[in-house]
Amino acid sequence: MTSACGCSHDAPEPTDFSEPEAPPTPWWRDREVLVPVFSGVALVAAFLIGLAAPDAAESASETTLGGAWTLPESTVGIVSLALYWVALLLGASTFVPGALTGLFRHGRLGIGLLMTISAIGAVILGYVAEAAALAFLYSISEALEDKAMDRAHRGLRSLLSLIPDTATVVDPDCGSRRTIPAREIRPGMRLTVPAGGRVPTDSLLDDARATVDSSAVTGESIPVEVSAGGEVLAGVIAVGAPMTVTATAPGDDNSLTAVVRLVEDAQAEKGERARIADRIARPLVPGVLVLAAVVACAGSLFGDPVEWITRALVVLVAASPCALAISVPVTVISAIGAASRFGVVVKSGAAFERLGAIERVAIDKTGTLTRNDPTVTEVVVADGAASRGHDAGDVLDWAAALEHDSTHPLATAIIAGARDRRDRKTSGRADSPADTVVADGAVPVAVDVAEQPGIGLSGTVGGARISVGNPRSLDPGVLADDVERLEAAGNTAVVVHRDGAPVGVIAVRDELRPEAADAIAALREAGMDVVMLTGDNRRTARALAASAGIDDVRAELSPRDKADAIAGMGGHVAMIGDGVNDAPALASADVGIAMGATGSDAAVESADVAFTGHDLRLLPRALDHARRGRRIMEQNIALSLLIIAGLLPLALFGVLGLASVVFIHEVAEIVVILNGLRAARAKA
Repeated sequence: MTSACGCSHDAPEPTDFSEPEAPPTPWWRDREVLVPVFSGVALVAAFLIGLAAPDAAESASETTLGGAWTLPESTVGIVSLALYWVALLLGASTFVPGALTGLFRHGRLGIGLLMTISAIGAVILGYVAEAAALAFLYSISEALEDKAMDRAHRGLRSLLSLIPDTATVVDPDCGSRRTIPAREIRPGMRLTVPAGGRVPTDSLLDDARATVDSSAVTGESIPVEVSAGGEVLAGVIAVGAPMTVTATAPGDDNSLTAVVRLVEDAQAEKGERARIADRIARPLVPGVLVLAAVVACAGSLFGDPVEWITRALVVLVAASPCALAISVPVTVISAIGAASRFGVVVKSGAAFERLGAIERVAIDKTGTLTRNDPTVTEVVVADGAASRGHDAGDVLDWAAALEHDSTHPLATAIIAGARDRRDRKTSGRADSPADTVVADGAVPVAVDVAEQPGIGLSGTVGGARISVGNPRSLDPGVLADDVERLEAAGNTAVVVHRDGAPVGVIAVRDELRPEAADAIAALREAGMDVVMLTGDNRRTARALAASAGIDDVRAELSPRDKADAIAGMGGHVAMIGDGVNDAPALASADVGIAMGATGSDAAVESADVAFTGHDLRLLPRALDHARRGRRIMEQNIALSLLIIAGLLPLALFGVLGLASVVFIHEVAEIVVILNGLRAARAKA
């Protein structure tokens, strides 16, 4: 990868998860670090010799054209000059080849070319010591930048350390066990995970129940219990007891590796501020070359050519915008890597920067504010239906028959409610008077089931035409007061018709997530406006919103309505949701946030940011982290521009010499890199 400054940095190769990542090379064995270090050692040695023998130092840095090629008379002077040349050649070897290749092969004018011209000109003018200092400082700043990029990259890859190197596979026929490399796991393999061990790939739990610690993967702070058949993500820890799972993903292609790929892809896409920095740096490079040429030519016409050519070289160095060009990418990559470590996957640098500018948050209700585990809380039977011998069990069974093949959360709740009632009757238990009137016989089967747009489902059950829908699509009739009461209590009401007449209302409630109120309070404390967007009815939405602390509620919205609502909001808006129906709104928002990176494919693909878990407290934490990263970017851009604006006139009017400008400019670049690396520290 080559930035606008012309500094060459290798882009990350496509990640190969089939082999473990090689450990980082220690700095004392890394050529990219050692060459600048040896250049610095030679430079310091030459300088110290110069302090010991001032005459030798003076002769080692002549002030006339061609002085660099004249050997000093003393032996000490020869040693000093030789060391300056060693420092110069070592430092220049790290950027001159790339600068010349970029110029002649790609026609690219970059910072490396400015430094090359400056160094060559300084040598021609006899400033060997200054040229050596320039080469050393520029080479060490480049090495530090490369190491910063590598560090951020390794921070992302550290997520893969959550996957164990090996896995224990159980033979399904004989029960024997064997150990294989984790990357060789294939779907369908049965695996055992020891107590305290990590699950090697995405799996389903075979045991009746197990407790897992998923804090490192999803950000959920406390262990959670998983029942038989429940999903267990790669990298979670078995708490208290061993467990047996069946792999659902290959060992080298699971939810954790997908997260790492997403984050590494983000490194290649720069944010808006990075593009702003590039737009400033790109014309600045040729502009600086033109300015230096004008200074050299115009000054030589009216003054000493040596003096004005020297000033032109100083101008070249003073106006170099490399610090500006690297100020944002280092920050963005560091911040995105830090976010991934606490469960927030940012898909691009642009998304991260937009996340830091968010002023308003729109939140979906079902599955985002709520647990996405709705349950039947009450069944009301119309008097007319009751007089004909129908009861709550019948109403539930009719609805469950129509919803049998649906995966909608409300359908799942109704089916589970009907099954639980039958189970309680079979076992002789009754939790309420309604439980004693569950219909006898087999579970009814629906035929000719069809979805009627704007109404709901309809079909034939036991020879009767049954329809199921919400109160806005199916008239509740005599049950209207019951619908109002149930919805005011935070339930979602499902109306059931039999042969065109209302026979019952099923109340389903999806409870708020326990952390929802705290998360909303944190957002409001941070100055965010919070809006609930939901397709549910107004009364239910308002009841749940009041419990969560949300005042602005927009209910009964279709997916298109949600997208339109986002488009109509002022300021920078983030939308967080988890379902297919949230995808248009996620795509319309300045930043779309998917709740659960393993949730709805449509939601995740439409979003700019994805949470690997379902803890809403990740939302205020992610926004705070992005705001901090944005502040660091702004600091870096301001500092970079200030350095250029301050050094340029000082260099132009001869106040600062080449050595001083080189030192100030390169130190500022190091400061920018170190400041950008602060974004890698995520607040707890």
